[in-house]
Parts: sequence; C-alpha cells; structure tokens
Amino acid sequence: MTRSVSGAMIRAVLLATLVAGTLDIGAAILTNPQVPARVVLQSVAGGWLGNEAYRGGWPTAWLGLASHFAVMLGITAVFVLAAARAPALRRLWFPAGVAFGLAVWLAMTYVVVPLSASTLAPPDTLVAALKPIVIHILCVGLPIAWIVRRVLGDSDPA
Repeated sequence: MTRSVSGAMIRAVLLATLVAGTLDIGAAILTNPQVPARVVLQSVAGGWLGNEAYRGGWPTAWLGLASHFAVMLGITAVFVLAAARAPALRRLWFPAGVAFGLAVWLAMTYVVVPLSASTLAPPDTLVAALKPIVIHILCVGLPIAWIVRRVLGDSDPA
C-alpha cells in the first residue's frame, strides 16, 4: 500500500467516524425526546458501568460519548479496510452502505451489548427493531460508505 493510499485511508476513517458518530448519537438523542440527552449518553457508558452509569451524572455521560466515538472508529476502520481491498464496496457504495448499516446494528445488538455490562435488552419485535435498524442504515452505513467512496475513489488504486 502506498503512502498516499494509507493517508487517504486514515482521512476516510477519521472523517467517516466524525460524521457517522455524530449522526448516530444525534439520532439516538432526537428520536428519544422523552429521555434527556445525558441519559442517552449514560446508556452508552452502561456498557462499561452497568446501571451505575445512570448515577454518575455528566462524567458518565462524557464517558458514554467518548466510548461511542471509539466504537464508531472501530466500525469505520472495518469498512475502510474492507473497501480498500474490495473496490466493489466503493463502486456499489449504496447497497454496501445499507448492508453494512444492518450488519453494524446486528453486531451491536446481539454481540457487543450482550457481552457488555449494559442492562439494555434487544428489541423483542421486528416493529421495535425497525427504528434502530433504519437509523443504523441512514446514519452509519450509508454515510461511511459514501465518505469512503469520496475519499478513496471508486476504483482499485493499484
């Protein structure tokens, strides 16, 4: 991999993390108006602290926000690495983004959260799952795929 390609990959990871991370946490806050933003952020910190996160005030909310962006960094890096090796993910960014958003939701809901200290339960019906699935597609998968295509291009750099 050339130096310019690796630099572009770093730029893609950082930009996509910032955009998707902001859209995703913003959607979580905006689509749950009955819950204060602090509590939404504390729910993320609940992955580390369990129910104690809700008693920690703004410090645990900030931990939740930092954790959210750290996880998003890893999610974005996975897509960037895959797209660097498979140019079809960049050419077909829209279906790739939809599929990636769905895959992220599945992994977070059925692997990451259950393995954490979080007390959040997965949705018990498809109807309950639709909102977070759509959010992950629109706010995570598609922005990441689009940004990666814009930064890395849509063809094989080799």
